[in-house]
Amino acid sequence: MTLQLPEKVTIIEVGPRDGLQNEKAFVPTDIKKDFIKGLKNAGLTEMELTSFVSPKWVPQMGDAAEIVTDCLDDQTRNIVLAPNRKGIDRVYMTDCKAVAVFVGVSNTFNQKNINKSTQESMAELTPIISELKEKGYFVRACISTAFYCPYEGKIDPEDTLSLCRQFVEAGVDELSVADTIGMAAPHESFHLFSGLRNEFPDTLLTAHFHDTRKMALANILAALQAGIDRFDTSAGGLGGCPFAPGASGNAATEDVVYMLERMGIETNVDLEKLVEVISIVAPHLSRSIDSMYYSLQQQTV
Repeated sequence: MTLQLPEKVTIIEVGPRDGLQNEKAFVPTDIKKDFIKGLKNAGLTEMELTSFVSPKWVPQMGDAAEIVTDCLDDQTRNIVLAPNRKGIDRVYMTDCKAVAVFVGVSNTFNQKNINKSTQESMAELTPIISELKEKGYFVRACISTAFYCPYEGKIDPEDTLSLCRQFVEAGVDELSVADTIGMAAPHESFHLFSGLRNEFPDTLLTAHFHDTRKMALANILAALQAGIDRFDTSAGGLGGCPFAPGASGNAATEDVVYMLERMGIETNVDLEKLVEVISIVAPHLSRSIDSMYYSLQQQTV
């Protein structure tokens, strides 16, 4: 009996956006640009560049317009997060053609994050998604607290499926389903992503795991078994959420790529170049790099 594995996996790099948003110290804009360009040079072809959110609430993203202006290219799906109408209108002022929107399955998380209930958020976003699709945009829906919530505890998988269903009916191209606080266990990952694959066979499905309890790689393996071949990861394991107490960084891109390549799964990511680009941003972070592969490479230098 053999593991059921895909021949190839697509890595969606979220370090420049999800990875940096929780950094206390402002990372210089030129460093962010070098970080993004280096990640692309390492072979990453889908990426969250930045987000058009209020600089008052997320100062790290205050340079979003400049980042987008200087970092777009024709070889990468360059994604910008825009949580509401104001953010979408700012996207329209750029040449970016891929947008991420987000909603938490948990009402409490949603209220603390954007001061709206889950259904209030969907009522606002549904016509915006239709508008984006009419204008030819790629639309990615980020589903937060899909497994557990820091305020409500365990989330009913049916609630997650229901929210995903609303997004698919609204016309999104991709569902990025997130274990926001890193509490999911592999059997929960397999169960939820199996259900998503069965119900939405024609929608891009992406798994997004945080490594709070060091189970991200195990959850990724379980999602692979459920038929998922797209994963959000963050170079250096950067990340966290300002509105999710206890959430640590995302699964580290280099650790995930190393595991997948060892399993014979193609990623098209150059690990040596990836380690080099992490070293560009590392001196400007308020936290250390939490990645086993990167740490081991630094020890051998």
